[in-house]
Amino acid sequence: MEAKDYLEFRKRLFDALWHDVEPLVNEIEDREHIPFDKIWPLFRGMSALGLLIPTEFGGEGLSVAQYLPIISEISKVHGGVRAVVHVHNSFGHAVAEHGTDDQRLELLPGVSRGDKSVAFALTEPDHGTGIDTGTTARRKGGDYIIDGRKWLITNSNFASHFLVVARTGEDRARALSIFIVGRDTPGLQIEALPETMGAKGGEHGHLTFRGVRVPADRVLGGQEGRGEEQLEAALEISRLLVAASSLGTAEHAFELSVARSKERITFGRPIGERQAIQRYLAEMATDLYGLRTMLSDAAAKYDAGQRIAAEASMAKLFGLEAVGRVTDRALLIFGGIGYTRRHPIERLYRDARLNWLEEGTPTIMYMTIAREFANGHRWAEGGGRRAEPKDRSVTPSMNRPAGDEITKEVK
Repeated sequence: MEAKDYLEFRKRLFDALWHDVEPLVNEIEDREHIPFDKIWPLFRGMSALGLLIPTEFGGEGLSVAQYLPIISEISKVHGGVRAVVHVHNSFGHAVAEHGTDDQRLELLPGVSRGDKSVAFALTEPDHGTGIDTGTTARRKGGDYIIDGRKWLITNSNFASHFLVVARTGEDRARALSIFIVGRDTPGLQIEALPETMGAKGGEHGHLTFRGVRVPADRVLGGQEGRGEEQLEAALEISRLLVAASSLGTAEHAFELSVARSKERITFGRPIGERQAIQRYLAEMATDLYGLRTMLSDAAAKYDAGQRIAAEASMAKLFGLEAVGRVTDRALLIFGGIGYTRRHPIERLYRDARLNWLEEGTPTIMYMTIAREFANGHRWAEGGGRRAEPKDRSVTPSMNRPAGDEITKEVK
């Protein structure tokens, strides 16, 4: 999208976020439920459901650098809403990058409109998420039979399709494949897990696969055994977006803290004039600057066609540490009132902690970063070139009608 069009588009989207979505925050927090009958039409009206999808499929075709400020702003408004939009856009993007032409044509127009949504079924209760995945898919004629369990699957309450990571062989290099499984496929059972500490309102469900039969053309990309490389590529970009979410949460906490430092008077002086508070603000600002710079560098490399496994993991790791420090200091600046329910700092503090766990814990980031450099990662060149995506159209589609209701709850 051209710079002028993008800035106008982003301004309209930001204005709608604060005018239309932010007033729903208290309802989401109290009910621990996102009202999709209200939220989804709003995001459809903002053209925010196909931001990373090519324009030929009805999306906006944004670059990653253009998308990062948007997911960051959504995280300021509400963490649960951010998580829902993040998964919807990230794994729609995964289909755009790795799907066959038929798979893209089948799914992406509906994802862009919000009629369909793709979730990622990776995490398991009893196994790791890499080569030791416990979910299996065995070939039987022209189909695959999937058995196994997944949990903590975000958007499981409404996703129309799941990208399911399963073992299809024993060869270490080609043991995994990813399958596109429809929500209503016989043998798939979806159960809700308990509510989360923060990022309220989204659902992270438990999926059980018992003899789930899917045709061979449901393999993502149409080729068995490519699951590990597709998984790493999908997590690479998703981790960068989680880091951008950390930035948004931290920025909002910082903005509120600066205002508080000017308003709160103790012993006849604003607390912002006191050296201890100035140190907190300086440390917060330094974390924000560092994270913003990391994101800018990684996004530029990705948009130039480079792999960013190391950069994305470093940004994700630094982001979760930075947002932790920033929200800690924000709570100290606000004191007891920031610890009360309905105060923005209390919510931002809880929302931020999801980022420790999303798309891999800190220990996974350490392993990924070290592995990349041990394998010859170069700062300037990133991690080598990515496979050429099937489409790089970035012409904006600004005139899609908003729609005033969900025909069905995205299922």
